[in-house]
Amino acid sequence: MDNQPRQHLRYLDPATLQKIGSLELVAREVVEGVRVGMHKSPLRGLSTEFSQHRPYVPGDGIRHIDWRVYGRTSRYYIKLFEAETNFTANLLLDASSSMSYASGAISKLEYAKYMAASLAHLIVKQRDQVGLAVFDSELRHYIEPKSTMSVIRTIAESLEDVGHEPKTNVYTILDEFARRMSRRGFVILFSDLLDDLNGFIKGLNHLRFRGHNVVVFHVLDPYELTFPFDGVYKFNGLELDGDVVTQPKRVRAAYLRELEKFLASARRACEKAHVDYILVDTSKPLETALISFLVGRIQRRKK
Repeated sequence: MDNQPRQHLRYLDPATLQKIGSLELVAREVVEGVRVGMHKSPLRGLSTEFSQHRPYVPGDGIRHIDWRVYGRTSRYYIKLFEAETNFTANLLLDASSSMSYASGAISKLEYAKYMAASLAHLIVKQRDQVGLAVFDSELRHYIEPKSTMSVIRTIAESLEDVGHEPKTNVYTILDEFARRMSRRGFVILFSDLLDDLNGFIKGLNHLRFRGHNVVVFHVLDPYELTFPFDGVYKFNGLELDGDVVTQPKRVRAAYLRELEKFLASARRACEKAHVDYILVDTSKPLETALISFLVGRIQRRKK
């Protein structure tokens, strides 16, 4: 596979991902695809939070001069952002049973693994620290953040072994990391959010109160988004919710209305808390969600 031309790997569709090899190799190829797809390095777009000032030196662009400081001091200072300082990112992977759902070749959990491994690679290439937490109803596995290339392999190997457990509790994990992180950093969540939405919102607010940047990748299967079933189906509850036998055509309209309410509530909660929210369709190429996220960060930084 290493001999395959790179352009064949740039835009990875879900069916291709599992044919490439290890998660570490997938992450490396995805990051290269993201770089090419954006036509420039996306690394400096990861954070937009103001951090500190430093004196202007010849060669600096004038776009980041703080003119308010100049007005007070008659001296030029450049505004630095978190992306220009070392930060710590914790990747939180929801490994509850609902994440095992797959209408096609790849489950939500597997797709989220690829996303997590790719972002880990991206962050370490930026010389920042990244760690991994795998959870369901509680924290199951944790890798302490590091900035060395070896942590990518550790994270990738750990993700390879991740299975799934019956129930999730997003609030517990967000609350734990709000307390665990001693300095401001990034918390990046990969979940289908099939949990108590009020608890999720409470967890977001706790993280933001502590000054952390939060990113939510809301991972859903295309069949969950469109409900294209026909005939008579038995739907199995993946998180101890029981089974339901029904004719999907009769409930499709009501299901889609409830889905839209659910998505709108999650999106509004994130917007209100100033949290990045990215809806991820697992039938789409992996770069689609990553580029959408990074472009959004870069655009907000330019404002």
